[in-house]
Amino acid sequence: MVKSKRSKENPLFYPNKNNSWEAEAAFNGSVVKIGQNYSMLYRALSLDHLYQSKRLKLSTIGICQSGDGLHFRKRRQFITTDKPWDKYGCEDPRITYFEGKYFIFYTALSAFPPDRESIKVAVAVTNDLETVEEKHLVTPFNAKAFALFPERINGKIAALLTVNTDKPPAKICLAQFDRIDEIWQEEYWHEWYKNWQEKALPIYHTENDHLEVGSVPIKTDEGWVLIFCYIENYFNGKPLFRIDACLLDNNNPQKLIGQTVDPLLIPEEQYELYGLVPNIIFPSGALLDEGQLHIYYSACDTSICRASVTLKELLSELKMNPQVNPHHKRSELLARYDGNPLISPITDHPWESKYTFNAGALLVDEKIYILYRAMGDDDTSVLGLASTRDGLKLDERLSEPVYLPREQFEMKIHPGFSGCEDPRLTLIDETIYMCYTAYDGINPPRIALTSIAKNAFLSKNWEWQKPKLISAPGMDNKDSCLVSGKIDDRYLIFHRINPCIWIDFVTDLDFADNHFLGGHPLMGPRVNSWDNLKIGLNGPPEKTEDGWLLLYHGVSREDMKYRMGAALLDLKNPLKILARLNNPILEPYTWYENEGYRAGTVFSCGQTIKNGVLYVYYGGADKYTAVATAPLAAILTSLKKGN
Repeated sequence: MVKSKRSKENPLFYPNKNNSWEAEAAFNGSVVKIGQNYSMLYRALSLDHLYQSKRLKLSTIGICQSGDGLHFRKRRQFITTDKPWDKYGCEDPRITYFEGKYFIFYTALSAFPPDRESIKVAVAVTNDLETVEEKHLVTPFNAKAFALFPERINGKIAALLTVNTDKPPAKICLAQFDRIDEIWQEEYWHEWYKNWQEKALPIYHTENDHLEVGSVPIKTDEGWVLIFCYIENYFNGKPLFRIDACLLDNNNPQKLIGQTVDPLLIPEEQYELYGLVPNIIFPSGALLDEGQLHIYYSACDTSICRASVTLKELLSELKMNPQVNPHHKRSELLARYDGNPLISPITDHPWESKYTFNAGALLVDEKIYILYRAMGDDDTSVLGLASTRDGLKLDERLSEPVYLPREQFEMKIHPGFSGCEDPRLTLIDETIYMCYTAYDGINPPRIALTSIAKNAFLSKNWEWQKPKLISAPGMDNKDSCLVSGKIDDRYLIFHRINPCIWIDFVTDLDFADNHFLGGHPLMGPRVNSWDNLKIGLNGPPEKTEDGWLLLYHGVSREDMKYRMGAALLDLKNPLKILARLNNPILEPYTWYENEGYRAGTVFSCGQTIKNGVLYVYYGGADKYTAVATAPLAAILTSLKKGN
C-alpha cells in the first residue's frame, strides 16, 4: 500500500471572515503552476443572505497566489454568478493551462434549490488569470467534475467528466474534441450523450459506491495519473470518503492500467472529521513537483489541505493492480491451518461442553502450550490445557481444567457467565505469569494476576499463586498481559480501558496499598477503518529486531465483527508506534469463525514464534480454538512497508 503524507501546514487555506463572499467556507482548490508561481482557484461560500429573493449561501470562485504551493495570498473573487446557467452558484473549479490559455471548468447551478436538471458544467476562459474573457455552458445534461487534459492526445483534445452525478449511477467518462470550441457546442454533447456509457472508464466500484473526478490528470512516462474521489457505501447511508488514484494509458486514456487497492487518504484528522460537512475529504487538484505528487483536497467542505505521495511508489502500486476490488479485497497475512479447529467442546466433559476458545500460548522447551478458556453447562469459565510440538497437531489435551475460580471476585453470584476468562501467559526467568479477566457476573470485569513456577507447570502440579486484582474496581478492564523482561528496570503491562489499548510501567508486581493499573493510552480505534469501535490486545507482544510486534483485535461499528490487526512498537519506548497495518491480518470467514456463541469473531490471547514462524492461536465464534500462521518476516516486512 502507498501511504500519503499530510502537510504539517494543514489546513493550508481557510475561509476569510472579512470577506462576506468567502466567510463561510473556502474549499475544493485546483492549482496550476507556471514557472515558479502557483495559482489556486477555489470554491468560496458566502454567509447566508438574501439573494434573488431567496435566502442562501452563494458559491462563487476565488483565486489566490503562492510561491511555494503551501502558503496562498492575494485572494480575490474571480468567477461570479452573471449568467442564467450559473445564476445560483459557481462551484468546484478545475483549472488547466492548455495551448496558451487557462480553462477553468466548474459546476454551474441555474436554480435554487438545485435539482438534477439545474446542475451542469460550465467553463471560464482567461489569458492571464486577471480577467475572465469568456464563459460558456458546457454540458446540456447533468454533470460535474470536468477536467481538461493539459495536452492533446493523438491530435485530439481530451477531457474527463463525471456524468449523471445527481441521477446515479454516475460514471467517469472520456470526451474528445477536434477544436476547443466544440467543448461548449450543444450539438456535440447531444450526440455524445446518446452512447455516453460507452465512454466510461472501467474503474472498479460496487453498486453502492460513487465516483467523481478529482484532479486534472498528471502525465508520467507510465501513463496519466488520475486522482479521484471514491465514496464507499454512498447509497446505503454509511459513506466513507476516500481519495484514490488510477493510471490511464498515455495514448488511450479510456484504457485503465491499474488503480489503487487501498485509499491514499481517508478522513482521520480533526480538521477532516469536524467542520461544515463532517467526515468528508474531496480531492480537487494535483501537482507533480520533484518526484512528489501533491494532492489538494477539501476537508469537511470548509478548508483546503494538501497530502503528498512519492510518484515512484504510486506508479509501482498502480502497475501491480490492473484489476482490483478495493471494497472487498481480502488482505489476510495469516494462513489458517487446514485441520482447524484445533480444540472443540467435548460434551462428555461438563466443564468444557459448550465453548473452548480464546487461548493463550507459551513456548517452553520447544513445546507450545495452549491455555484455553472453557465453559460448560453452568456457564463458568475455567482454563484447560493442550500442547503441541509442531504448532499445529495436538500432542496432548488434558481431561481436567488446570485453573478454576478460587476468589470471591471471580465466583458466580447468580446464574450466568462468570469465572476466569481469556488468559495471557508470560515466562520471566523461572516463573510463568498469567493475567486473566476475573468476573463474578455482577460487577465490572477486572484484571487478575497469578503465577506458577515453570517446573510446577511442566510437571502438571497446578500450584498457582493466590490471584490478586490489579485493575481498579468499578471499571471494565480486560485484555491484559505482562511483557517478558524489563524496560529501564520496570515491568511493562498492557491492558484495555474501553475503547483503547493502554500501557503501564510498574517497578514491582506486588500491587500493594490499593495500587492499580493506570498508565497511558497507546492505541485507539480509527474512525474510518475496520477497527473503528474498539480494540484490545491479543497476546503479549513479541520482541523482534525491528520492534515489539503487537497483535490486537478490533471491532467494526458497521458489522460488529472482530478482526485481527498488527502494529510495531519501538523497543526502547513502547509508547512510540512505529507502524500499524491498515488492513486486518485475519477476518472471520470460515464456519468455525461464524457458527458459535458470537458469530463473526476471531479473538486471540496468545501467539508464539518458533523457527521463524508466527503461530497465532485464537477463538472462533466464541466456541472453538484455531490456529493461523505466517512467516514472521512477512508480517514485519508488511509493517515496515506500511501495508
